[in-house]
Order: sequence, then structure tokens, then C-alpha cells
Amino acid sequence: MYRLRRRLSSPPPLLLHTLAAARGGESFNTNPIPPSQIASLISEQKWSHLKPIIESSDPTRFLHQLLHSDNFDTALVLSFFKWSQADFQVTHSTEHYVKLFILLANDKKYPKIRSLLHTFVKRVKPISIPTFCNALLTLSDNSCANSVVFDMLILASVKNGGPDLALEGFRRARDYGLKPSLISCNPMLSALANECRIGDVEFVYKEMIRRKLAPNLITYNTVISGFGKAGKLNKAIDVVENMKINGVSPNVVTYNALITGYCKKGGPGRMYKADMLLKEMVDSGISPNVITYNILIDGFCKDDNAAAGIRLLKEMRARGLTPCVITYNTLINGLCGGGRIEEGIRLRDEMSESGLEPNIGTYTALINGFSKKNLLEEARELFDEIIEKGVVSVNVLAFNSLINAYCKAGRLEEAVYIRNLMSEKTVSPNVSTYNCLIGGYYEDGNTEAARKLLEEMEEKGLVPDVVTYNVRINAMCDIGETRKAVRILDEMRKKGVNPSHVTYNALIGGYCKQGNPNAALTLRKRMEREGKRSNVVTYNLLIKGFSEIGKMEEANGFLNEMLEKGFVPNEITYGIIKEEMMDKGFAPDIDGHMYNGSSAKT
Repeated sequence: MYRLRRRLSSPPPLLLHTLAAARGGESFNTNPIPPSQIASLISEQKWSHLKPIIESSDPTRFLHQLLHSDNFDTALVLSFFKWSQADFQVTHSTEHYVKLFILLANDKKYPKIRSLLHTFVKRVKPISIPTFCNALLTLSDNSCANSVVFDMLILASVKNGGPDLALEGFRRARDYGLKPSLISCNPMLSALANECRIGDVEFVYKEMIRRKLAPNLITYNTVISGFGKAGKLNKAIDVVENMKINGVSPNVVTYNALITGYCKKGGPGRMYKADMLLKEMVDSGISPNVITYNILIDGFCKDDNAAAGIRLLKEMRARGLTPCVITYNTLINGLCGGGRIEEGIRLRDEMSESGLEPNIGTYTALINGFSKKNLLEEARELFDEIIEKGVVSVNVLAFNSLINAYCKAGRLEEAVYIRNLMSEKTVSPNVSTYNCLIGGYYEDGNTEAARKLLEEMEEKGLVPDVVTYNVRINAMCDIGETRKAVRILDEMRKKGVNPSHVTYNALIGGYCKQGNPNAALTLRKRMEREGKRSNVVTYNLLIKGFSEIGKMEEANGFLNEMLEKGFVPNEITYGIIKEEMMDKGFAPDIDGHMYNGSSAKT
């Protein structure tokens, strides 16, 4: 039988005393109290009787004696442990925690270990993995129990403090002869994948295999999902092949993860590949579920192909699957985003007839649809219907949708009215609300009103985001104040807001409009130093900027550079080539690149 290992320096057998320390001195009056009496006080939770005994000594010393005694049941030691921490506001040492974990493990009281480990992870800061492991190996020779306790520590770390401590424990476990199990490794992988730490996911997965810890279906699906979300689909497919080799069959979750990866990846052919995966899973005898279809419908709608989404809706019904609110909302949003508002309304009605209640997402999609077609009266009518009839609880997104529509139409009074209505409905404006209004005022030429709104939003504790700065930078560039726009760029960097491609392209466009494309090139260098590569918009701006000042060869050079880097010219590119180059008598030399776009980027 495994026992708690004792050090040579352990204290003698338990002799609990009342240690009435003389104030200001170190002499003690010792009156022995039988262990049975102490046990009875703890068992009956007569803490008020026990407290004077403990106060005269030290709860940590008292616990130390309990942990080294053979006379006390582990449940009594645990009860005292918890009470002393709460009542005396002490945090017991890692060594004392570990001693108690081992006692509980020897008694196979695993739920109590799990509960206490959650407390340990929350209370002990910082936790030293080497200290914990050394205490385990010093106090116990039960390698199985040690591994169980350590495994539970990794799991508790994931659930209470994020994956960092768990990952450190996993990395160092081998040094101490400890072997985590799938019970802790799978949640750790999931937490790392959720934080998009794909390098760590790959490390843990490969290290598990090296340590002969066989992955199961959950492991494989977690890793495949992580690779898919990170756009590393070739690696995801490699993992699928590995799981098949190891006798683990992919399931609907596996295919959903791969389909999600392709839908989110972007680029030509992505939705074709996602659709082929649906066919492959069906051919393999795996039935797609509602989630499968929702992922694909969302992907097609974001690819401006709502017709394919409608086809999938019919297909899922034919398979006996019932569309849910997410299915309908995704399609309605896709239809309305493409200007097919009548079809969106029909789908909303069909949704209601099927017994599903449209929610705020449904109505927000319809309001957006009306707004995009400049049908502001219809958008307002639907919005008022929601407010007056209380059809659904209106959120900030619905308000923002209408405010944005009014601002783009230059109807700022109505936009402000809707913003004020938010207060009546106890809906707090967010950063997007202010961004819409600030952009509207800048567009209207009212920079003072925009400035006041900026101050108001910061007074309310709302932090400007990249969109806020982009709105301000665009406004300065539009009035030829590009230098001020660059100062705003410097400001956003100081505030810790990362500029986007939109930010840099606005500034590059601003310099080009001023007839200063060389300054635009300087800004492009800064953009690339800061980790943003030129995209199609950047090249279009530079080609146009140099063409407009008659530097056709330089413009032609950027056209060829764009093509060499695999970017596909868009309609704007072709328009610039025609109007700014060919119509002015310059025939661009495209070195055979223009139609070589099989692996091109958009």
C-alpha cells in the first residue's frame, strides 16, 4: 500500500496543545488536548470552540501537525484546511496543498481533489510548476497518484486561469516522470485553439504522439478545427489522414471543422472545395447536420452567392433537417445584402409560418437591406413597428443600422433623433454608434460637431477603435489635410490601436489626390515596415496617382509589380488603365501577366 512519504525531519507524533503565548514573550503554557477531542470539534464543525486553540498558536503550524498525523481522517483534515483559510484569511503553502492532494488521492477522493485544485489555482499566485512537482515526488512514491494529481492540476489551470500554466505543466511533466492524460490534454488543446495559438496546438499534438499518448476523436477534431480556423488547411487534412491511419474514423464534427476552414479562408475556389467536402462526407456515410448546412450557407452568402444558400436550404429540408433561426437569419442577411430585399421578406414570413419567431437579428438584416437600397422610409417603418409593438427586444445593432443609413443619406437630424431614442429604450450607444455619427458630420462638413462627439464618447468611457481613426483620417484626406491625417495615424499608434489596410490606403490615396505620389510611396514603406503588405487597393491608388501626374512608366511598373505578386486586377484597375493610361495614348506593357491569374490573390 502506498503511503504519504515522510521526511526524516518530520515532527514527532501529534501532540496538540493549547499554546497560550504570553503577550510580548515567547514562553508557552502547554495543556495537552486529546486528538479525539480535536477530531470531534472538527467533525461537528464547532469552530467557535476550536478557534481559541488555534489563535493561541498558528493555523499553519496546526495544519502541519494534522497533515503529519495518522490519527485523523482525511475528510477532517480537508474540513480544517478550508475553514482555516476562510476564517484566518491565510493562503496555505504549495507543499501543504500537495500533502493534502496526496492524502485525498490515496483515499481515492478524486472529486474533492478537483474541487480543491480549483481553489489552489485561484488563490496561490504565482504557481511554480517545479515547486509543485518537487513536492509531489518528495511526499509520495505513488507514481500513479502523482500523475492523477498533476493531470487534475493541468485541467484546473485550463478552467480557471487559461492555458498558460497548463501548457507549462505539460512541457515540464516529462522532466518529473509525470504523464498527463487526454482528460487534461484535450481541454488544453481546445483552450489554445480558441485563443488561435496554433503553434502551441501543433506542439502539444505532436508532443502527445511522441510521448505515446494516443489521440482520440476529440483530440483530432480539436486540432483539425484549430488548423482550419488558422487557414492551415493542408495541415488539417494531414491530421485527418493520420487519424484514419490510426483507426479513428472522421465524424460530422471533423467535416464541419474542415468546411468551416474553407468557408473562412477566402480566395478563389474556396466554396467549391467546401461544397465538395459536403459531398465527400455524404458519400462516406456521414450525415450532415444543421450546423454543417449553416456553415455552408453562411460561406456562400458571404461570397455573394445567396442562390447557393437557397439551394442548400432546400437540400437540408430534403434530408429531413429542420432549419433554425440561424439558418434563416443567415440567408435573409445574404439576400438583403445583395439587394434582394423582397426575397428576404418572403423568407422571414416563411420562417414565421414554420413556427420560428424572427429575432432582432432577422429585423436588423431587413433594416440593413432597406437601407442599402436607400428605402429609408421602409426601414424606418419596420424599425418603428419593432419599437411600438415590442415584437422583439431592440438592441444596439438595430439602432446602429438605422443611424448609419441616415448618416450616409445626409439626414443627420433623423440620425440624432434615433440616437436619443436609445436612451429612452435604455440601450447604450457603443463605439459603432459614435463612428456612424462622427462620419456623418465629417461628410456634412461639420468638423466641430464631429469633434464634440469624439469628446463625448471618450467622456462616456468608450475607447475609439480603428474605424473611429479611419473616419477621422478619411475626413482629413478629403479636405487635403494629409499631414493632419498622418498625425492622427501617429496618435492611434501611441494609443495602441493597430492601423488597418483601410487606414494606410486612405493616407496613400490622400497624398495621390494632392499630386504627391512620392509621399504616398514613403507611407507605403511605413505600412510594410509595420507588417501590412500592399493589396489591390494600394496598387490601384499608386497606378492612378502616378498616371495622373504623367509618370506613366512608374505607373506601369506598379501594374507589373501587382501582377507579379499574384494580385488579380479588378474593375477599378481596368478602369484606371483605360482612362488614365490608354485614353491618354500610353499602352501599358504588362509582360504577359494580365491574364495569368490562376493562383492570383484578390
